Order: sequence, then C-alpha cells, then structure tokens
Amino acid sequence: MTQFFAVEAKGIEKSFGSTKALRGVDLQIDAGQCLGLVGRNGAGKSTLVSILSGLAKPDVGEVFFHGEPAPSLRDIDGWRKQIATVFQHSKVVPQLSVTENVFLGSPEVRHGMVDWHRMRDATKAIIDEWNFDISVTARCETLTVEQLQVVEIVRALATGARCILLDEPTSALERRGVDRLFERVKQLVDNGVAVLYISHHLEEVFDICSDVTVLRDGEVVVTSPIGKIDKDQMVAAMVGELPATTNVANELGVLLKRSSDDEDVAVSQGLVVEDLRVTSSRGDVLGVSLTVKPGECVGVTGLLGAGVATLGRAVAGSQKFDSGKMTLNNRALPSGRRDLSLKNGVGYIPENRQLEGFVAHLGVGENVTMTITNRLARRFGLLSPRRRDGAAVALTKALSVISAGMKQPVGELSGGNQQKVTVARSLMSNPSLIVAVTPTRGVDVASKSLLLQSLLEAARLTGAALLICSDELDDLIECDRVIVLFRGSIYHEFSTPPFDREALIAATEGISFSDRTAT
Repeated sequence: MTQFFAVEAKGIEKSFGSTKALRGVDLQIDAGQCLGLVGRNGAGKSTLVSILSGLAKPDVGEVFFHGEPAPSLRDIDGWRKQIATVFQHSKVVPQLSVTENVFLGSPEVRHGMVDWHRMRDATKAIIDEWNFDISVTARCETLTVEQLQVVEIVRALATGARCILLDEPTSALERRGVDRLFERVKQLVDNGVAVLYISHHLEEVFDICSDVTVLRDGEVVVTSPIGKIDKDQMVAAMVGELPATTNVANELGVLLKRSSDDEDVAVSQGLVVEDLRVTSSRGDVLGVSLTVKPGECVGVTGLLGAGVATLGRAVAGSQKFDSGKMTLNNRALPSGRRDLSLKNGVGYIPENRQLEGFVAHLGVGENVTMTITNRLARRFGLLSPRRRDGAAVALTKALSVISAGMKQPVGELSGGNQQKVTVARSLMSNPSLIVAVTPTRGVDVASKSLLLQSLLEAARLTGAALLICSDELDDLIECDRVIVLFRGSIYHEFSTPPFDREALIAATEGISFSDRTAT
C-alpha cells in the first residue's frame, strides 16, 4: 500500500524577474512530524511559504496534500481545509474583533445566519486552552504585537487543518508564550498533525523539530534528522562561503565628515531621561530615569509587557509620554513627534518594520536616504535619482542587503533584508542617538552579528549614544550596561560585562538570581 506524505513539494521553481527565488526544491512533511525549515534571509523561505499556503503558483513543480494535487489558487476553501498558516507578518484586520478575524472568510452559519455565539465560544475555548488573556470581542487595533500573534495562531488552529505552517511564530512572544506554543505544537504533532516550523532561532528548531531542511540560494542543501546535525553544521550549511566583511564604519565616516563640515553640531552630552512616565498597551513606563553617554551602548530588556518597547518608542519620539523629561545633547526631546526627534538627531529602528520601518512600494535607495533628502537635494530642492541611489549603495553593500538594485521596492525583499534597509536608513542621517527596538527580529543568524556590529561601530565612530531595547538577550551581549525593567520600573542594572544570562532572565521575572538559586 502506497503511503503518501501529508505535504509534498516536488521540483518547485519560482522566479521574480531575473531573480530565481527557488531552484527545484523538494520537500516532504509526514503526518505527526515537525520539520524545521531554516536559511539565511533571501534563501527562498518566504517564497516557499507562499507557494505551500496557496498564495503563489510555482513556475515549475507541484504541491501535493496526502498524495492529491493541491487545489487551484482560486479554490481558497480547498486550501484552507488542507493547510493553515501563521505568517511572520500579521494578516489580522485591525478594525475587526478577535472573533471576526479568527473566522474571517469562513463564518459559522446556523439556519442561514451567522452564528456569532458559537464563533465567540469556539474562539474563547482555544484562547483559554492557551492561557492567554485576550477578549474575544476586542478590536484588534487595540492589541499588542504579541496578542496579534496569538490571534494568528488561534485562527490557524480554528480551521482544523491537518497541516500547519508556522512562519517565525515566536517573533512577538515572550518566553512563557514560547513555552506555551511549544507545548501546543507537541500536542498537535502527537495527534498526527504535520507541522512546518520556520525560524531564525536555531535553538527553537533543536527544541521542537524532529528533522530539519536547510535552504540556501533557493536550493535544498541539507535535509537531516535533528539528532544527526549540530548547530555549527547547520550554520555552515545556511551560510556557505561568507562574503568579505565590509566595515560599515568607513561609510559612516564619510557621512560624519560631511555633516560636521555643513552643520553646527551641538556639544555631545548624550541622552538623559528623567522620571519618564508613559501609558501604553505595550506596557506602561513608571518613572524611569537613565543616561546613555556619547559612544556608549546601553541595553534595556524585560518581558514583553514590562515597558521595554514603550520606553524605546517614547525616546525615539514615536510614542507620547505622560510626564518626565528627556534631553539629547542638552536639547529637549519632544513628546510623540518623530519628525522633530529626527531633526534633533535621533535615529530609530522600530519594533514593527512593516508599519514604521520602510515604505513598501518605494525602492531601496529611496528608503535608505529618506532621512537625508535635504542634504542630497541640489538647487531649488531638486533631487537626482542617480545621486540618491548612489548615496545608498555603499551602506547597503556594507550591510549585505540582498536586492535586485536600488530601485527594487522594499516590499519585495525578504524580512531580514527589509530590516537591513531599516537599519541603513537609521544610520544614514548620522544620528547623535540611535534607538533600536528589537533590531535583529526576523534576521538570520549570520546577519544578526553584522547588524549589531554595525550599530556598535557607528556609535563608537561617530560618538552617538546607542540605546537597544530588546527582549532578545543575544542583542545585548556587546552592551556596556544592561537595564532590566519589571512591570514598568527599573528592577536592576547590570554594569559589568560579560553579563550572566541566567541572572538576566531571573531579573526579567522580578527575582534576583541569588534568590532563584537559593530556592
């Protein structure tokens, strides 16, 4: 008797213009298997996700579910019955409620009418099972990034599909949320569901997956049981031969010289925050005071509701604050005015690059240089596209941005390359302060190091203060100091690197490491 895979992709090829995203990819997932899919940004993972989800058609090759050819792209219900996808970037409709989003496109109907009571009960049952605190009637525009991710997961589970594709599902979850996710994934696998798990966090792949497939440059280079490959071998398969590293500081040095020649630069005093108080759905900030000296890198961390992202957004001018005072080089920073903060020398790498990091339909060159158009414009405010794109080339090359050129819309790039564009834009203005909120989210293992080193080099070369607000502890390794927030207040400051990872984790939970070891 022939045994068919729950999901099978055969000889998948896909091109976008002259760019070959996938080159003859074969992939199989069996019922009751959790297969990890890893690869660098631009390796073809997102394209493969789109094809397996029924959002894109391959140029060559075919997808099968349980041995049967996949439905046509027009048959949305047919795809929905076969596979459910939790996408890396939220597909939630902000103006609709949680329940409306979960059953969007497939409402429960009774006697010819939408059965709202049944849908709300079904949504609540899944949310309660996961132990998440979200109202099923809440409008999604009021939810935090983590809660939106939960809505995506609940929507996938509510379909009852026997195949689930998880694309970076932990990107907006705190550690307890990750643990809950892993427990649920294991339950699904034990019940015979096929799971494809995509992540840049290799430790997650080792924790949750039974097998792993590595993509590189649109091709499968390794498929292996997880017990027969180690992290170094996996990274080597992902990266291949690393390109020669370009020192981003050299490019910033040119900008620094031009800026100092053309502008009256204030005496650097760094960032001073005094008794800052902010009310936010992302987590309140309750009387935080801190300083970041010129050339210093200070990290702020904590659980997702602790106010870490709120603090970063307020300092960057993207979030209004209730009270307190902030100064940069003795100049007062405004409340909730990103435009004025930029003029005052604040560069910003936002938490949600899709909403605040770039303009999707504009090219790479336009996005990278949009903070310095006044410097590039010639007489009468005219800006030459060639001059603009030429100014962006060196920095994008230094950050290893993979694109078809400076005119390619950033919305067409992989998530990691979109993040690199966002980082390049923040550095291009030669800021006196760089505020980076989870700067390596969605970035592959090799590019993470490059981005962090670029930020550190920029700070040390230009004398900029660098504030990294992140729940990713790996983002904080090279910081000079790390401040831990707990429920909106400073709980502890680590001032002597290297920092003890377990002590940092304990502090984010509001307990000292000595208390934790004693119990």
